[in-house]
Amino acid sequence: MTMWEAFRSFVGSNFAIVEVLFTATVALGFGAYQIWSVNREIAKDKAKKAERRDAE
Repeated sequence: MTMWEAFRSFVGSNFAIVEVLFTATVALGFGAYQIWSVNREIAKDKAKKAERRDAE
């Protein structure tokens, strides 16, 4: 059995696990990006608010 045949056999018999792991990776990656993006925007807003407060 070649390495490719072993890989195809593994993926074929465990396709559900592979699909769940791929989907979970994409979903968690997107969620992490959203948290990072929102935190960055909050920090920008706080900096703008502090800048306006200091200017007054």
